[in-house]
Amino acid sequence: MSNQKKIIVVSTDFGTEQPEIVVPVTKLRELGHEVTVATPSGKDVQTMVGDKDKGEVFPTDVKLSEATGDFDVVLLPGGTLNADAARIDSEIQAIVKKQAEAGRTIAAICHAPWVLVETELAQGKTLTGYESIRTDLANAGATVVDQEVKVCTANGWTLITSRTPDDLDAFVKAVDEA
Repeated sequence: MSNQKKIIVVSTDFGTEQPEIVVPVTKLRELGHEVTVATPSGKDVQTMVGDKDKGEVFPTDVKLSEATGDFDVVLLPGGTLNADAARIDSEIQAIVKKQAEAGRTIAAICHAPWVLVETELAQGKTLTGYESIRTDLANAGATVVDQEVKVCTANGWTLITSRTPDDLDAFVKAVDEA
């Protein structure tokens, strides 16, 4: 196992793709990392399966505004509804900007890189994401690649991105190694 990291998983409380929150949280905790799940509302996360069917309700540890200290990694799970709400949430934007400004790691999967578009953090980065958001990422100044995981250290901070739940093993491994 790599060194223990303090990781915050930031989601809205509705519409997160179930495996994109369950798998990283479970596996990263099993690897010995300190993982905190936070939502702006403090409510638990109603997950979705395939963006259409309700999945499990995943427990939240803390309201985002009450998450204190520095985190080695800010992890953003996807899900169309979650990511679309997250990209315009001022608290989520603030923690992502703070993380990048501090030179620390951000990890985003599937639709979650949309947050990087809104915060202008996609510019100059090489990343991947779900097929339907790649034009948005390119228009925001990113170089978009189609691979299971992309780690980019441009602009003074590390960004880890993946495309879909099929890429979760590689995504979790990259977060663990970050």
